[in-house]
Amino acid sequence: MAERLRHATRTRRRTTNRPAPTERPTSTKRPSPAKRPAPASRDLTPHPLPLPLRILAMLLAFVAMVAFAAVLARLTLEPSPASVSLTHSNLHPGRSLRAYAEQPGLRDAVKQIGGNVLLGVPFGVLLPVLSPGTRHLLRVLLVTALVMLAVELVQGALITGRAFDIDDVILNTTGALIGHLLLGRRMGRAVHARRPRPKRAG
Repeated sequence: MAERLRHATRTRRRTTNRPAPTERPTSTKRPSPAKRPAPASRDLTPHPLPLPLRILAMLLAFVAMVAFAAVLARLTLEPSPASVSLTHSNLHPGRSLRAYAEQPGLRDAVKQIGGNVLLGVPFGVLLPVLSPGTRHLLRVLLVTALVMLAVELVQGALITGRAFDIDDVILNTTGALIGHLLLGRRMGRAVHARRPRPKRAG
């Protein structure tokens, strides 16, 4: 009996002297890796010309626009008494164009249509250089249409031998479209840099 008691006492001492097992963390989440810094966004905005060249380009465009305005006034606002019996107002788009196409001489049709188209080209080229707000195509077309509409109204109301023609406004605006697509858009981007769009949150 004494031997059993001594054996039980030794067993208890051994179990109490053993170090308690270390508890392992129950969380299965792995430590998140360090976030890498986001790569710097590349500046896709085209750089404009140096400031002296920008000022020179705008000055030349202003002089060219003034000269063009003088030529435009002389071509459109000069009275023509000999043409009184030949001029008729046109409020229907396409009527004058059909009349030009039906003329027997191709030269006269090209002169009428091509001349009105060429009158609008300087708007498409010079406006984007003069003002950054008119670099966009729709704004160029709107400004051109409004200016030429005002010219046609003055012609029809005040100038002898001149008449209002909506087809002239359409042809002038077409010329502005051609000038903008060929040259004005590139010149506007070279002189006036685009403003970067603000990044959306999130």
